[in-house]
Amino acid sequence: MKIALGVSGGIAAYKAAEIVRLLQDRDVRVQVVMTRAAQEFVRPLTFAALSGEKVITEMFVGDDAQASLASAIEHIGVAQAIDALLVVPATANIMAKFAAGIADDFLTTLYLATPAPVVIAPAMNVNMWEHPATRKNIEVLRSRGVRIVEPDSGYLACGMVGAGRLTSNENIVAAVMSVLEGRAAQLTDAGSSPEKDLTGETVLITAGPTREPIDPVRYISNRSSGRMGYALAQAAQERGAAVVLVTGPAEIEPPKGADVVSVETAEQMRQAVLNRLPQATVVIAAAAVADYRPKAAASRKIKRAEQGALSLELEPTADIVAEVRRQSAPSVLVVGFAAETNNWLENARRKLSGKALDAIVLNDVSRPGIGFDSERNAVTIITPDAEVVVSENSKTEIAHRVLDTVRRLRQAQPKQKAVTG
Repeated sequence: MKIALGVSGGIAAYKAAEIVRLLQDRDVRVQVVMTRAAQEFVRPLTFAALSGEKVITEMFVGDDAQASLASAIEHIGVAQAIDALLVVPATANIMAKFAAGIADDFLTTLYLATPAPVVIAPAMNVNMWEHPATRKNIEVLRSRGVRIVEPDSGYLACGMVGAGRLTSNENIVAAVMSVLEGRAAQLTDAGSSPEKDLTGETVLITAGPTREPIDPVRYISNRSSGRMGYALAQAAQERGAAVVLVTGPAEIEPPKGADVVSVETAEQMRQAVLNRLPQATVVIAAAAVADYRPKAAASRKIKRAEQGALSLELEPTADIVAEVRRQSAPSVLVVGFAAETNNWLENARRKLSGKALDAIVLNDVSRPGIGFDSERNAVTIITPDAEVVVSENSKTEIAHRVLDTVRRLRQAQPKQKAVTG
């Protein structure tokens, strides 16, 4: 496999040299493309020595017309030869150019010319990262299927503290390898591997439990491990989607390359989901969100010796998936989950219609050995026009069956619009 590594002009440019080595350790060929600004931070010779490949620094090279013409169309050859384009660091400027379709140097022209998946790892000052223009550009890029490996928070080179520091090389390489592995599987054995049928989608997934505080040390929660939501996130990435994973407390590692937002309470999950909703084209609500929370949490630990018998007054939490459906555009596909112990189909069908969902995934959580705290599950996927029973299987396989339904619903949308229009 071969990638193009675009290096733009930020102080984190030197870290791209280590990424070359890490990718080579994984048998990935790397051809480096540098902007003029990047060359102020690292010399092209450094990357040439590390990669063993020609480093591209200019759109037009050579004194005679023939040489200049050859370099002028070189971006087409590179665009067709690579399996992915990685940009590290991605400055606010380069992301703005990508989003606007500006092609004024080799890297921006390569971005427009390549059909290969694109991964970018931004790094910049916190104010630049949080600027509305940058946030809008990120939304545009995500909507086009670009995978954003978001920066970390911490001490920045400018002396400020906040978001904008380039994430770890390991996170970046993991995101690239996820893209390459999916692409390799698709090219070599399309029959047994998932296609990139969700490219261009941004899938917002909720996962895990929530915790509703009783006092500073106690809370109300449930048995959800987050495995189903995390399996959905991994599967969606493998099928080409950009993934935003809003997760409650879970003891498993989230998929590398996903945009992970960690929350604790139902209200925090609600706020996180609504904040990210404008960038989503698909929402899958797999989290086990608490239906009730204590009306008033104690500010200090409740002492049994002082309190004696204890009664908790509970109040309902917000219905996140219903609110998502009300606030999202009709083109956004919304999939809910129903964990039931009795009257399974009746309850699930009522939720599907009552919340105007596109699909609902029903699982019987009373069955031992599947569902909560398990690697396996068995579900019924219900849409307004069909019910698909998926017998006991791994949560990874269940996730792909759910995404098969998402793909079918998306393919059916234009036909529905044509009939009603």
